[in-house]
Amino acid sequence: METSQNIEGVDSVATWVYDRNGFVARKPQWVIEEKPVTLYINDRELLTLLCAGHHLEELAAGFCYAEGFLRSREDLAGVEVDADAGTIRVRTLNEASLAGRLWEKRTVTSGCGKGSLFYYSLDALLSRPAVSQLRFTAAQVLARVEDLHHQSDTYRRTHGVHNTALAEPDRIVLFRNDIGRHNAVDMIVGHGFLGGDSFDDKLLLTTGRLTSEILIKCAKVGIAVLVSRNTATTLAIQLAKSLNITLIGYVRGGKFTVYSGNERLVDSAESEGASQEGLGGPTASAPVD
Repeated sequence: METSQNIEGVDSVATWVYDRNGFVARKPQWVIEEKPVTLYINDRELLTLLCAGHHLEELAAGFCYAEGFLRSREDLAGVEVDADAGTIRVRTLNEASLAGRLWEKRTVTSGCGKGSLFYYSLDALLSRPAVSQLRFTAAQVLARVEDLHHQSDTYRRTHGVHNTALAEPDRIVLFRNDIGRHNAVDMIVGHGFLGGDSFDDKLLLTTGRLTSEILIKCAKVGIAVLVSRNTATTLAIQLAKSLNITLIGYVRGGKFTVYSGNERLVDSAESEGASQEGLGGPTASAPVD
């Protein structure tokens, strides 16, 4: 969890405050940094990501894994980050021509920073819906989203980032934020990819819109539950139903909307039974972040 002494990607700038009657005051304001970082795969430039400039190794690994440039941890030979130069160089053990073949199939996404998404594997995804034994209660969804709001000092100071977290039903295990919701998701994916962690027993929480590119990222890495305080698009809902993903939005005011996969929601009594069987019950270990 971030503290006021450890806030990444934030700067203080001078601002002038006005109301309808004119000038009110001059005061400093915390703002989120935005940095262009160019991603290379085996020395071939792939694209430039607009991001907050932190957790760049996770960002690169997560992007490459979620978009199909890395198929397994063994494919990754190394990641070199030069924050001052604004570059990330990913080296893989497989043929670099994959990047060239996929480049023309990219789609500029609706996310902050105009990220790119490679849809080439969508047909394959549709043939293997998500498989997960994860079960949780409505109260757990509301509690974890509330936890998400309390994680980020950066958001409270700037209101300029999207927050994302990986969670078990009873706790958040990993938190990241960025100016783009897709970047924050890629950091979560990258952290799990680099550590060899499983995603099928976790929920992904985000403050961003539930759009098709976020849904596809989840499907590619085996995340079966996606939750946001924001709304979902029609394409995201259609894909969620096809991919057996539980899609939950508008988590606010003590309520939420389930767009698909409501069978993973159980009442409190069922949840206690699921915990005894290892289906997402509480653990004694401390959160990763």
